[in-house]
Amino acid sequence: MEETITIKLNQDVAEKAKQIAKTKQLTLSTMVEQYFQAISYEHNHYDIDISPFVQSMSSGEHIPIDIDYKEEYSNYLAEKYK
Repeated sequence: MEETITIKLNQDVAEKAKQIAKTKQLTLSTMVEQYFQAISYEHNHYDIDISPFVQSMSSGEHIPIDIDYKEEYSNYLAEKYK
């Protein structure tokens, strides 16, 4: 079942959102719906244990190029299963 809602946005933000939707070949409604689905999923699954390395990827933190991901993952598992 679909529901119609009205959202007020700054004109510049609305125009940029329309451009992004167009480049992704989506309607603005579909893009907004996907965004709300994503944040509601994150909200409902906040208790999932995610390694610090993966969190850093999603948080925008800088990850060194020479990182030993196997060692990082091994350290994460060792800490997790203490």
